Amino acid sequence: MNRYFSMRTNLLSLLVFIFSVIISSEAFASDCEPPRERFVVVLDAGHGGQDPGNRGNGFYEKDIALNIVLNIGAELEKLPDVKVIYTRKTDVFVTLAGRAEIANKAEADLFISVHCNAHSSQASGTETFVLGLHRNEDNLKVAMRENQVIYLEEDYEVTYGGFNPDSPESYIGLTLMQEEYLDQSILLADFIQKNFTNELKRVNRGVKQAGFLVLRQTYMPSVLVETGFLTNRGEGTFLNSRGGQDKMSAAIVEAVKHYKNSINLEILEGIAEQPPLKVDSGKALEPNDHYKDVTFRVQLAASGKKLDPTPRNFKGLNNIFRNKEGKLYKYYYGATSSYVKIQELHEIAKKKGYDTSYIVAFKNDDKISVNEALKTKVN
Repeated sequence: MNRYFSMRTNLLSLLVFIFSVIISSEAFASDCEPPRERFVVVLDAGHGGQDPGNRGNGFYEKDIALNIVLNIGAELEKLPDVKVIYTRKTDVFVTLAGRAEIANKAEADLFISVHCNAHSSQASGTETFVLGLHRNEDNLKVAMRENQVIYLEEDYEVTYGGFNPDSPESYIGLTLMQEEYLDQSILLADFIQKNFTNELKRVNRGVKQAGFLVLRQTYMPSVLVETGFLTNRGEGTFLNSRGGQDKMSAAIVEAVKHYKNSINLEILEGIAEQPPLKVDSGKALEPNDHYKDVTFRVQLAASGKKLDPTPRNFKGLNNIFRNKEGKLYKYYYGATSSYVKIQELHEIAKKKGYDTSYIVAFKNDDKISVNEALKTKVN
């Protein structure tokens, strides 16, 4: 009997030992696994602390912007492959340079700054800005108003290299620091505006360029969202409401998801695993709308992952061009001087699953806007 219990005790001890080894090995393996790459989004609630922003109809821009940002962050944080960083989560003052520094230090994939607009009239609607030279006086005024906050900072002349937010000359001399990220910034801005317009039925004031200091100093795709006018009685009330803030934040969240999916590494990897598909482009076009020195392409994706531009990796599509632009590899489909032909190729790309693809234009190897390309003299 004693021998039986002794054998049983030894067996139990052996099992416990083996179990412990297994658990330890799994824990060690887990600790040794490299961290999974995550998509980093920096959310910036405009103004804060002693800077209330605009006070249209008695509302506080700084509070509304913060509420919208916190809502956006709460939803994005539910995604396992997204990391959210805030420039502020409470009513505190953060310098414009400090906001950009947070984003740059995080090596963020996106920077989104949320604001509310103001005007002396009953103007209404949403507009989303990317960095660039203002194209009209209204854009300049918006940038000037948002840049006024630097007067609350010590040594702002040194921090911003003598930039004077009240001087139009300072904006004329603004260099496009974000040039390599401009098309991605515009893509995100376009997604945001489409959601505001199509889903929320807000007045669409468009995607615009202007000289915002907070965008000037960031080194990733960046946008500044003007969610509406607090000075407009109806829109101000909407933005100050819980329901309005929830709707605006949800629209921005969906835009971020859409943008992320358009450049997601996992999507590209999934494409690479699929067998090639036969492309049926139908009848060959005989375009007669050639634009001088212009090449149109369809941008399929942008990624930090380098893929061979072969049909196998792009759902059977031929004529794929890969180009390294900044930190990203960009993948283009087709090359033609005909806008009619590129529209045909764009439809083919979308039918193959590239729903977020879009047309881009080059002139003498320099990327230009499609609108600018279409102004080129036709042969």
